[in-house]
Amino acid sequence: MRRLRVPFTALLALVIALPAWAHVGNKDVFQQVTAGPYTLFVTVRTPTVIPGVATIEVRSIGAPVSALTITPLLLTGEASKHPPTPDTMQVSAADPAFYTGSLWLMGAGSWQVRIGITGAHGPATVSVPVVAAPLSVLTMQRPMGLALGALGLLLVVGFVGIVRAAVGEARVAPGAEPDPRRRRRAQVASVAALVFAALAITLGGWWWDVEAADYSSQIFRAADLRPTLQGSTLILSTGQVVKGQPYDGHAVGEWDSTPNARLLLDHGKPMHLYAIRWPEMDAVYHLHPATTGKFGLSETLPNMPPGEYRLYADVVYLSGFAETMIAALHVPPGMSSAPLAADDASAAPPPLSAGELGAAYKLPDGYTMVWEKPATITATTAYGFRFTLLDPTGRPAQDMQPYLGMAGHAAFVKSDGSTFAHTHPDGSAAMPAVMLAEESSLAAGGSATSTDGMNGSDSIEPTVTFPYGFPVAGRYRIFIQMKHGGTVETGVFDADVQ
Repeated sequence: MRRLRVPFTALLALVIALPAWAHVGNKDVFQQVTAGPYTLFVTVRTPTVIPGVATIEVRSIGAPVSALTITPLLLTGEASKHPPTPDTMQVSAADPAFYTGSLWLMGAGSWQVRIGITGAHGPATVSVPVVAAPLSVLTMQRPMGLALGALGLLLVVGFVGIVRAAVGEARVAPGAEPDPRRRRRAQVASVAALVFAALAITLGGWWWDVEAADYSSQIFRAADLRPTLQGSTLILSTGQVVKGQPYDGHAVGEWDSTPNARLLLDHGKPMHLYAIRWPEMDAVYHLHPATTGKFGLSETLPNMPPGEYRLYADVVYLSGFAETMIAALHVPPGMSSAPLAADDASAAPPPLSAGELGAAYKLPDGYTMVWEKPATITATTAYGFRFTLLDPTGRPAQDMQPYLGMAGHAAFVKSDGSTFAHTHPDGSAAMPAVMLAEESSLAAGGSATSTDGMNGSDSIEPTVTFPYGFPVAGRYRIFIQMKHGGTVETGVFDADVQ
């Protein structure tokens, strides 16, 4: 295993280079919102470049809706109090419950899409939080580049020709030929015009390169996660290495830790940490490190099988901006014999190489978790994946309890580690951001949104639905946590996404 640590770390470095924000490799938002009798299934497909256009799809699954409007707003700050004019969504001619629209997101940060509802039960307003950040620099298509190059060459030739004519033939009488002196002047003017055009193109290219480099420097990169083991205690430091010019007293290249005061509690926890043994994904732990002082977090690890683990750490900042940090951790043999903490969860499924898991997962205490698995799952399609917990007799479990305030938690992980999403029954948006969006909507005279993942009820059903859409094709492993009678169960399922 020690020999594997170097290539494993190198592979992880490539994965870290992928967009790793609210969810690793997942830029779209899938959210279910409720306002009184209205229930909407909202998909926000965010742009990879900022400014950019976000595409919004809404399906009404509650009381009938006659019209929907959408408005882009920052999630916090003064700008969140001054919405622009809303855009009207277009209703599908084939499905009157399906609406589409698009919005410009003009800057990076925490946004919200405010949805105005018109229906038989009166008007209502809800908001969906959206994380917007530039993820890439778009390259020009070769045919477009060739066409623009040809047009540019035509402009240069035309410019030189106009200058030559202006100095030469344009200054003589109609029908007369310019004298040798004027021809020489026209030639000199042509050369000067050509030099001027070349200089203008060179300076324009330099300016373009500077602007492109400046934009590239703003491409989003999640904060770094630095794990260390002190005995059986996992110490986590989050932050970034300062690059560019020194600021705030830091030297270039110095590690800049993230203050814990910048973190919002998510389900009462400053961080949700998934530790997955790699590459077989045959051990998973959902842990919750606690803050230590002003910087850093820590937790005593439970008894974990030795090996290489990939860490996915979810945090939410005060602005509502959520991101997932990635790191590698080597767990040596016999490191700890401590039990799981009360709010933590774990599972030991068969390895990926053993074959694809089915739609029913047997749990250690005799319970079974069942997935209503679609016959075919396609990428970039929004789904509501339903899971049910059955007791040892095969009946729906009766002693259900909320797990960290929700009916369930889910993690969708691609087999190569390039995709990770920690979601809830209400959707993929981070719950602190959902609460900030709800506060903003209420301040604007909107309606409260159901954010407990329990359909607005204090009772917990044994069936839970997670809105989600796989971003790309491939094999995924899904981890589902539900709680009954004081026991947190983790069901494990595999999905082959077309």
